[in-house]
Amino acid sequence: MLKTRIIPTILWKNENIVKGIGFDSWRRIGTLLPAVKVYNLRQVDELIILDIQATEEGRLPNLGTISDITKECFVPLTIGGGIRTASDVKDILRVGADKICLNTTSYTNPSIVSDIAYMYGSQCVVASIDAKLVGSEYYCYSHNGTVNTGRTVRNWAKELEKLGAGEIIITSIEKDGTMQGYDLDLISLVSTTVKIPVIASGGAGKYEDMYQAI
Repeated sequence: MLKTRIIPTILWKNENIVKGIGFDSWRRIGTLLPAVKVYNLRQVDELIILDIQATEEGRLPNLGTISDITKECFVPLTIGGGIRTASDVKDILRVGADKICLNTTSYTNPSIVSDIAYMYGSQCVVASIDAKLVGSEYYCYSHNGTVNTGRTVRNWAKELEKLGAGEIIITSIEKDGTMQGYDLDLISLVSTTVKIPVIASGGAGKYEDMYQAI
C-alpha cells in the first residue's frame, strides 16, 4: 500500500509563485527557488509545480527555470502547464522533472495520456481534475477552471485510469485557497471510483484538514 504523502502544489505565473481563491484574484507570494529550498528543509515527499499561464499562452513552462529548480529539489518533481505533445513531455523530463501533470490537453486529446504512459510509464503521468459541484453532480473544468467540459468527475476519473494515468490530483475550485478544509465528498467520490493513487488539493488550512482527507 502506498504511504500517505505530503505534496505541496506551487502555482507559477510570470516566474513568480502566486496564490488565489477559487482560481481567481492571484497575488504574488514569492519566487520558485527559495520556496523549493524551504520545502526541502521541511522534508515534503514530493513537489508539484504548475505554470498556470502556459496553456493560455500556448507555450511550455520555462525549461531553463525547471532545470534550475531540479538542481535544488531533492524530492520527486511534477511539472504541469502547456503540455500538448509527447515531445513536450520529453523536453520537460530532459531538464530533470520526474513526472508531468496534464489537465486541459487530456480533454482535447485524451490519447496523449495513453501515449505518455506507454513511452514513459504510468508513474510519469499525473492527471489533474479541477472540479465544481453543479446541482448534485461534480463536473470537470478545463482552462484554469473557466470551461465546463461537460464531463462528470466520476466518469472522467474512470476514463483517466483506463487511459493509463498513474495518479489523479483532484482540486475543488470552490475550496481552493480558502484554507477552510477540503471538499471531502469530492475526494471520497474520486478515491472510491479509481484504484490509482489520489492526491487531494484545494482548501487545506491546518493539519486536521489533511487528516480528514486521508
